[in-house]
Parts: sequence; C-alpha cells; structure tokens
Amino acid sequence: MSEPGPRHEAPARRATPPDGAPAPPSLAHLLRAFLVLGGTSFGGGVVAYLRQALVVRERWLDDETFLAGLELSQTLPGLNAVNMSVYVGARLRGVVGAIVAAAGMMLPGLVVVLALGVFYGEHGHRPWVAAALGGVGAAAVGLTVATTLRIGRRQLGVPKDLALVALTFVVVGLLRWSLVVALLVIGPLGVWLHRPRTPGAS
Repeated sequence: MSEPGPRHEAPARRATPPDGAPAPPSLAHLLRAFLVLGGTSFGGGVVAYLRQALVVRERWLDDETFLAGLELSQTLPGLNAVNMSVYVGARLRGVVGAIVAAAGMMLPGLVVVLALGVFYGEHGHRPWVAAALGGVGAAAVGLTVATTLRIGRRQLGVPKDLALVALTFVVVGLLRWSLVVALLVIGPLGVWLHRPRTPGAS
C-alpha cells in the first residue's frame, strides 16, 4: 500500500473587511489625510470637512459611525476635531493611529495660528481683516448647518429627537445656559428616552 503523498494545504486567504469596506489605511495615509484636514478646515465648518473626507472620500466610516463618533467627541472635553481624529485613528489603527491622526489634525493649525497671530498683531485693526474673518465665520455656519441636516435627517424626523433638538436650542440659545449644565440635564433625558425597552413594556 503506497504512502499518501504530502498534503498541500490551500493558502490562507487574507481576511477582508466586512460589507466591502476598504482595508485600514497605512499610518502614512492616515497622517496625510489628517494633515490635509487640519490645514483646510475652518471653525465650525470642520464637521463638514471631516464628513466629506472620512465618509465620502476615504470611506473609512459610514454616516452612522461618523455620527456616533461626533456625539462622543462633543460630550468630551477638548476640540471636537481633535477628539474626532483620536476616535477615527484609534478605530482604524489602534493607539498609534490615534496619536498619528491627532498629530496630523493639530500640526497645521498650530503652524497657521502662530503665523496668523503675528499677522493679526500687526494688521488686526484694518477693516478688510475684520471683513475677511466675518466671511469665514459665515461660511463655517453654513457648512455646519448643511452637515447637520445631512447626517441628522433621520433623527430630525423622529418627534422625540426633534423635541430634544428644540429643547437644547431653547436652553442654550435663548436661556443662555452653560453647555455643561445643558449637557447634564438634557443628556440623561436623551438616554432615558432612547433606553432599551423590553417587549410589552410601556
């Protein structure tokens, strides 16, 4: 009886991300993407830039994941953009990715702000400087509103979510509550409204 020949095992197949998502980026790609984001995003409009880059162009996140990261970033101390970069970097490449993404997000702003600080100290009194800053601020507001409507379309169609939005607008925009107080009051209310419910529970 002849000895069986050597067994040839099929080569291991490389795991692919689920749902057709692209493979995690290299650290260099991650750094480059956040350097561009940090150097081209302005003020409140940074949310629009982040969504365009991370969801639309790079496809590293979907809208649901982006919104979850944004909500987390807004409830933590620090700048939303930096918090988001840490969230995305950690999600894609772990702790090192978080450090790389945060460094990429902050470095352009640090350099530009230092340069503009010197420039503003010399020319801040000129009317055209004030007009330019006003224009940038208006554009940032428009970008923020457009992004809010785009990624929050489903939430704005739910009555209880719309009520939370309206309540937040009233207490922060009209009553001038501190953001910390508003978060401590409205946050638990939102968690309670969206608590998991057992079948048949009222």
